[in-house]
Order: sequence, then structure tokens, then C-alpha cells
Amino acid sequence: MTTGAAPAGAKVVLGLDVGTTAAKVSAFALGGGWRGGAANEYPLQQPQPGWEVQDPEVMWRALREGLAEVAALLGEASVVGIGVSTAMHGLIGLDAEHRAITPLLTWADSRAAEQAMALRGTELGRRLHHTSGTPVHSMSHLTKLLWYGEHEPDLLASARWWVGLKDFIVYQLTGQLVTEVSNASGTGLLDLSTLTWNTEALELVGVDADRLPPVRATTDALPLTDSLADEVGLPRGLPVVLGAGDGPLGNLGVGALEPGVVGLSLGTSGAVRMITDRPYVDAAGRLFCYNLAEGAWVLGGAVSNGGIVVRWAGDVFGVDFADDAGGNPDGMLLDLARHVPIGSEGLVMLPFLMAERAPLWNPSIPGAFLGVRRGHGRQHFVRAAVEGVALMLSAIIDELDRVTPVRQIRATGGVFRSTVWREILTAALGRPLVVTDGAEGTALGAAALALYGLGQASSLRDGLLQLGQDVGSGDELVPDEAEVAAYRELRAGIPALLERYDQVRTLFG
Repeated sequence: MTTGAAPAGAKVVLGLDVGTTAAKVSAFALGGGWRGGAANEYPLQQPQPGWEVQDPEVMWRALREGLAEVAALLGEASVVGIGVSTAMHGLIGLDAEHRAITPLLTWADSRAAEQAMALRGTELGRRLHHTSGTPVHSMSHLTKLLWYGEHEPDLLASARWWVGLKDFIVYQLTGQLVTEVSNASGTGLLDLSTLTWNTEALELVGVDADRLPPVRATTDALPLTDSLADEVGLPRGLPVVLGAGDGPLGNLGVGALEPGVVGLSLGTSGAVRMITDRPYVDAAGRLFCYNLAEGAWVLGGAVSNGGIVVRWAGDVFGVDFADDAGGNPDGMLLDLARHVPIGSEGLVMLPFLMAERAPLWNPSIPGAFLGVRRGHGRQHFVRAAVEGVALMLSAIIDELDRVTPVRQIRATGGVFRSTVWREILTAALGRPLVVTDGAEGTALGAAALALYGLGQASSLRDGLLQLGQDVGSGDELVPDEAEVAAYRELRAGIPALLERYDQVRTLFG
């Protein structure tokens, strides 16, 4: 990212990205050429096994500090607006004064796994997925509210508002409590046909619609409060475009904007998504359907276990590498794994270290290494870890392929700095893979959507172009057909392997 002050007279739009590990504020000059930004981190807390929570006030302070840092870079530049992105699926209870009375239950929080599994296979569960576009899973507001109803009913009843992370952040920015269609479509509580709260879902969780924020379009804007503007050094009345969830905006940021072009983001977790012009819910219930903007809906699946799997493998198998001054334990292990043949000589990892989402949507299934033999060394275990993640992502690609044939994958994420990750994913996914410069992809998407919402761009694609983003750029990797065939054969055996594993895993608690 460019450092230093913005050019005098430049027009700038801000993109906010409030994620699981940090709040990022990015500034983009219209026409391209200058970018500035700030990032402030905060912890993810684990008070009990399966609980993954954060303090929303700490997250807000991190964002507010970032706004002040970036405002100091703007000088005589003109700020046209702010676009907002946050992580999806987080749930917060507020009192009547809009103060948080619960922590943020993040997407990774799996305390509602029992409620999710009890509902998922029922006719009601299938109907709620079809109505909302959100798979029945412990990540959703639907199942988290069911958990509160069973375990903390007094708290469920006493909270004046139940909101998402985006809603909380927008309230801090504008003083108005609203949500937008994108994050609302990830709650399990929205009716995609009417874009209003679903009465059947609300009756199930015991929360009335007037205890949820009103639903607005992702392109709607509200003014920044005068007090915050003065505090951080931004213009009073600056329009804040509500924006969308981080996943849909990630697709926009990498330029995956049409059917057949898939956006793949892979960091700690990962996701595969494709845009269509209308809502779509698959009969098998394996895909989500979330909104980006009017006429732009995002289909796909997210995996909880992405790069974190290799980080875990590094902690377990690369302790000696960690002592190498200036070394890169993950990279050193991956270099060893590069020389292991496809299929890791019979070793398979089911990479479910955290409560998994797609393609199984089963938060209770634990991970495992299967097929272990005496000849397997740490290089095999690391290779199997990468292949396990790649095979889960390829299963989601297969589901999207049934909707519209997938012809290209546009990818972003820190793992793509590794040759091993690039090679394995290209072959396992079996499509041309374009690795984009997407370090600011979600914030870039938020900024582009803001321009569109403010009428300064004629389309989502034009919003990217206005920011100097070449939506066709990136290094394209073409898969080797022999390697594609080898992974296709390996993938074909995974369903039966999972079925047999599911039958025996209960023996181990």
C-alpha cells in the first residue's frame, strides 16, 4: 500500500474491513495511483471449548483509531464517502441504550452445534434454508438464538436488540441502528423472496421482528455523526454506504463478477463464491446464497479450516524449524511437502480442526488423519493437510459447477505466496487459477460498492475501474491434465471415506 499523504485535490473513498483479527481502514484515490491505510488488531477469545467470542467495543475502538490514522493522511484530498464491510454471522445482544450485553459470538463459535444438527435434517430445517439461503449451521443467528433460548432464556428475553457486527459498527458510525440485505441474508432469519424477516424463523427462536434492525439495501447511505467526524478528522455529514458482508465484497474486490467466474479467498479460513443475478438455493442444501447488491447474489460455501490447518501442522511437526533464526517454519515444511507425490502415498487428512462449514455443514465432526503407515513422515502429514483443504474446496466448486459451469477461479490470500499451495490448488480445483493482488480485496470491494451506491459509478465493475483496478489482471496458472485426473480420482473416494469415518468416530468420543 502507498504510504504518505494523499495528493492535494485527489478524490478519495474509504473502505472499512472489520474482520476476525483486525479492523482495517483503506483509502483509495479515484483514478487509482494512491492508496493509504491502517490496521489495528484485537484478540479472538476462547472462554470455553467451542466458544469463539470477541468484545465489540474493543473492535470498535480499533476501527475508530484506524479512521483517525487514515484521516491524518488525507490532507487536502476530498473524501466522497465510506463503504463498510464486516465479518458475517456474528451475533450481539444490546440493551435499550444500544450497549452490548453479550460478547460478539463470531462465525467460528460452535456452541450451537447441537441445536444446528437437531434442526438441519428436519423438514423445518430444509424449509428454513430454502427460505433464507443460509445453511442450518452453528454459525447462524438462527441457531445461536436457539442456544440462548435453551441455555440463557432470561438473557434472550431481556435483550432489547439482537444485531450483527455490521449493525453494531454502523450504529457507532451513524447513530442509527439498521442492517442491510447482505448480512441479513446470512442470519438464517431473512426471507429471500420478500427481503424481510421470516415470521416462521422468528417464532422458532422466540424473537419478534421489532427486536431486529430494519433491513436496508446495501447501497443505502447514512451520514457520519458530527461527533465522530470531529473526533477522527473527517468531514461532517460524510455518507456512509452500508455495504455488504466480507464474503460477497471479497468477490467484488477480486473482480469475480459473473457466472462461471469464481472468487476464492483463502487465509485462516476460506470460501468459494460465484455471483448470479437472482437468488438461488440448491436442493441438496450445500450452498449459501447471500446478497451483494440489487441484481447480484453470491452463491458458494465457506470452510472454517484453511491456512490454519498448515499453521497447526507447523506447530506440531515443525518445532525444530521454529528455532531457526530468521526461518519460516510453515514455508520450510511446505518445501518438504512439495516432493511428496499426489495423494501423500495413501495418507488423507480430514481437515476439521474448527467446526466445519461447507461442504458438509456439520460443526460436530472432528478432523482426522486416515491411512497412516510406518513410512509416512512429517512431509506426508503436511502435504495431506494442504490436500485436505484443497479437496474440501474442490467439493464446493463441484456444487457451483452444477449451477453454472466454472471456467475460471480468481483467488486471493496469503497462502498463495507458497508454490506448494498454488500447485496443489490449481490441480485439485481443475480450472485455470488467477492469483490476484487482493491484499485489500474486501476493503476495495466496500469502496467500489460505496461509489456505486453514491451514484459515482454506473455499475459494480465500474466502481472497481474508478479505483484503478484491472479486473482481468493476475497471474494465471493452468492445471496439468494428468495432475487434475489424479486429484479427481482421489476426490471420488472422499464421500465413502467420510461415511465410514462417521460410523466409527463416535467410538473415540
